[in-house]
Amino acid sequence: MSPARETTPEHWQRFWTDGRPLHEVYSNQGRLVDQALAEGSLEGRRVLEVGAGTGRDTMELVRRGARGYVLDYTFGSLHLMQDAARHMGVHLELVCADARALPFRDGSFGLVFHQGLLEHFRDPPSILVENARVLEPGTGTLIVDVPQRWHIYTAAKKVLIAMNKWFAGWETEFSPAELERLVRDQGLDVRRTYGDWMVPGLFYRAARVTLAKAGIKVLPMYPKGPPFWEDFWNGLRERLRGQRWALYTTHVIGVVARKRAAAGGHGSAPDARRTA
Repeated sequence: MSPARETTPEHWQRFWTDGRPLHEVYSNQGRLVDQALAEGSLEGRRVLEVGAGTGRDTMELVRRGARGYVLDYTFGSLHLMQDAARHMGVHLELVCADARALPFRDGSFGLVFHQGLLEHFRDPPSILVENARVLEPGTGTLIVDVPQRWHIYTAAKKVLIAMNKWFAGWETEFSPAELERLVRDQGLDVRRTYGDWMVPGLFYRAARVTLAKAGIKVLPMYPKGPPFWEDFWNGLRERLRGQRWALYTTHVIGVVARKRAAAGGHGSAPDARRTA
C-alpha cells in the first residue's frame, strides 16, 4: 500500500521559485480584501496572513492603514513578498514559521486570514486553533478561504493527485456546512459564508499555463469578451451572491468569523511577537 500523499515545504518552494514573475500568478482579484474591509476599518490594526504566498492581500491592507504580518514556511514565497513590498513601498513583517505553531502571543491580531492553506493539511483544526488563539477577543476577525467540494475543479484535482502530478502534492476541499462547523468548533461566531467563481475558468487557465511552458505566450491572463457578454456574466454572478444554494456552484468558499469576547471584557492587544 503506497503512503498517503502529503503537501511538503519542498512542493511550495518549487512552486514559488519556478521563475514566474509575481504578476503571472493568478490572484483572488481582491476577494479577501473586500471581505476584510466589510468588517470595518483596519487602520492601525495588526493583520496576519498565514501561508501568505504572494502577500498581495496584506500589501493592499497595509496601503489602507493596517500593520501587516505575513507568514509562510518557504523562503521562496517570503523573498517574493519582500521584493514586491519594496517595489510597492509598503512595510511588511515577514515571518518564516509553521502555521500550526504561530510564534505570536495570544490575542495579537485584529484580523487573521488565509486563502489556499487549510486544504493542504490533513488536520485542519491544528491550523484553526492557532488562528483563534492569536485573534483579539471580541473584535478579532478570521477569514478562511478554501476550495468548494462540489466543483469540476475537485474532480480534475483528484485525478492529478492520484497520478502524483498535482503541483502541491495533496489537497482536500470542503462543503459550506463543513467549513462553518470547523470554524465554530474553535469558539468563533460565523458572521457569513461567501463563494466566488473561477474567472477565467479552469480549462482556460490550464491551457494558458501549458502553452506558456512551451514558450507560446499568446493567451491573455484575463481575456475579455464583447461588452454584452461581460455584462451578462457579471450581472448573473452578482445576482447569485448571497444565495446559499449558489455556494455549491462556486469554485471557492469562505467563512468570516468573529472571536467572542473574553469573560470580563478585554484590553488592548499585546505586542504581537512572542518572547522567549
